[in-house]
Amino acid sequence: VQLQASGGGWVQPGGSLKLSCAATGGTFTRYAMAWFRQALGKEREFVALISRLGADTLTAASMKGRVTMSRDNDRNTVSLQMNNLKPEDTAVYYCAAKAIGGTAYDYWGQGTQVTVSS
Repeated sequence: VQLQASGGGWVQPGGSLKLSCAATGGTFTRYAMAWFRQALGKEREFVALISRLGADTLTAASMKGRVTMSRDNDRNTVSLQMNNLKPEDTAVYYCAAKAIGGTAYDYWGQGTQVTVSS
């Protein structure tokens, strides 16, 4: 499975961005999908997850109420709508896929940079 993340960029504090991740080369509905981020000099951290069929989502406490994760299983894509962005949200954002029953993420996208500054 190949994952291609896109949609990053620069935004002012309080602004919004929508990230997308397109999956190719596998059966998309076999995978729960997640977003992680890694700021410069910090460890990678979990942002949000969506179940295989999209019925359930989980969001990190630091971003709860500001992000919405969704997926389109017909288009093999997931999205992360981020609102009210803060400078501390600046990071490289990665999408990842975890197979049924797996404990680790099997596939990672290349990352897309999000910069929040005035």
